[in-house]
Amino acid sequence: MSKMDGLRAMREARFREAAYRATRPTTFTEPGDQRARSAEVQLPAVNQADATPALCGHRAISGRTCTRAHGHASKSHRYS
Repeated sequence: MSKMDGLRAMREARFREAAYRATRPTTFTEPGDQRARSAEVQLPAVNQADATPALCGHRAISGRTCTRAHGHASKSHRYS
């Protein structure tokens, strides 16, 4: 088998695995657990007075995130 044949076989295997994952249901139960898990998460209520302003969150190539307020008018980002 040539190098290209091996790469093609790996790509097709990944494609088949992704297609298999897409057809599986999103909720599942664990053995011994009677209730089904779902993708929804209950978040605690947040008091607006205690909440910090939302950050922009833009991610740089280095992995750092922007610390300016969400929707800032500046063209550049400030990373930390």
